[in-house]
Amino acid sequence: MIAFKLAFRNLVGAGLRTWLNVIVLSFSYVVIIWQQGFLQGWNKQARRDIIAWEIGGGEYWHQAYDPYDPFTFADSHGSIPSSFKTDIQQGTLTPVLLSQATFYPEGRIQSVLLKGIDPDQTILNIPSNLLNQNINEIPAIIGSRMASNNKLKVGDFVMVRWRDVNNTFDAADVKIVAIFKTDVPTVDNGQLWIPLERLRSMMGMPGEATILITDPKRTIVKETPGWTFQGYDVLLAEMDQVIKMKSVGGSVFFILLLALAMLAIFDTQILSIFRRQKEIGTHIAMGMTRGQVIRIFTIEGAMHGILAIIVAAIYGIPLLYISAVKGFPMPEGTDDYGMAIAENIFPVYGASLILGTILIVLITVTIVSFLPTRKIAKMNPTDAIRGKIQ
Repeated sequence: MIAFKLAFRNLVGAGLRTWLNVIVLSFSYVVIIWQQGFLQGWNKQARRDIIAWEIGGGEYWHQAYDPYDPFTFADSHGSIPSSFKTDIQQGTLTPVLLSQATFYPEGRIQSVLLKGIDPDQTILNIPSNLLNQNINEIPAIIGSRMASNNKLKVGDFVMVRWRDVNNTFDAADVKIVAIFKTDVPTVDNGQLWIPLERLRSMMGMPGEATILITDPKRTIVKETPGWTFQGYDVLLAEMDQVIKMKSVGGSVFFILLLALAMLAIFDTQILSIFRRQKEIGTHIAMGMTRGQVIRIFTIEGAMHGILAIIVAAIYGIPLLYISAVKGFPMPEGTDDYGMAIAENIFPVYGASLILGTILIVLITVTIVSFLPTRKIAKMNPTDAIRGKIQ
């Protein structure tokens, strides 16, 4: 207790120098927690959106399907196994058929991916129910990015050409019946969503599909010949990799910010020991061991971290609360990055993040405070009282 009292008295006596260090260190606390909370919030939002809009509880892929190789789309289709028919009828499984095609918005030629989906499905957030229209043209819904890039709006007609299962080319008009907004570009860019049975008829593939999307509540995975189940470990691997890369970049910033704060405390400890030689010598001459004196200076340095927590809480809690409630608006153009990024990212500040950051900073501050105090062990009390250091 004596060591704590002496350390606290010395900190208060240092005046402005102490508070400058505390403010810099508190800034490190707040920025580190905000940055990591931002990444965690982005990760959770992106995963939630991808699950809701694209992958559901996982997907069964046709054995020939490779999402990274469009040339496989022509062969990656097959009849839906009878073991899945009950799941489809109960709404816990929905088939999607894919086909490469070409369309001509305003006379321009563009590649497009036709996606046939059941209008009555409820697994994905895609508003497929809007495809329930009795019109001669092919009804289609598209994402807002697709509409913006090709200058399409609701009610527009566009010519689409495709090649069916017999390698015969055909063409027809598609009517844009709805435009939906999503943060997941992989269900938007370059894609036309049309009724499943209409696409099957166009392609000459009755009862076939490319992928089968499961309901998130469906926990049973059936091993079926010709179909491979892909879980979140595969379907969300790209998103996890992006977050990991961002975390590595954030760690560099974290280290730089922490290093600046630690440098300030290190310099303060060096200066304090140099200016307080007589005090140190007096403590030792009065019977204090060198270890006790070292402990006082180490605690004194570590208290910078404790005071910084208090200061950071005063202005950091309101700021972090506001950012968590109102979100952090992303700049324009981020929706073209090819990954799921919402217009507003809502940071997530978990207890593990806050306590972990506090613990790391406190330990680092304590270590940095201890390093300069080793010089005290080399002091001769008589020389220290005279103001001389060996």
